[in-house]
Amino acid sequence: MLRTMRNVSIGLLAVFLLALPLVLNRGAEFAGSDGQAQEAITAVAPGYQPWFSSLWQPPSPEVETLLFSLQAAAGAGFVGYYLGYVQGWKKAGERGKYGSS
Repeated sequence: MLRTMRNVSIGLLAVFLLALPLVLNRGAEFAGSDGQAQEAITAVAPGYQPWFSSLWQPPSPEVETLLFSLQAAAGAGFVGYYLGYVQGWKKAGERGKYGSS
């Protein structure tokens, strides 16, 4: 019961922290930092030429968003699998199945 209440409290806190900027800055534009970095570099060094260019440019912003989402999902899946694996290994060790680890 206590563990469930703690998990629910942490979940509600996370939702609150995610919603807080949206409520406080209603009309704000939430853009990525790439454009801001480009503006800052142009202000500091107007003649700057990038030394690297992308190997492949996605055909549309939607494809770029899709690839980014797939990358995030794969990373989250890997982290979730690893944490579950470690948790299972610890529980099995506590039961004496694999010795004490």
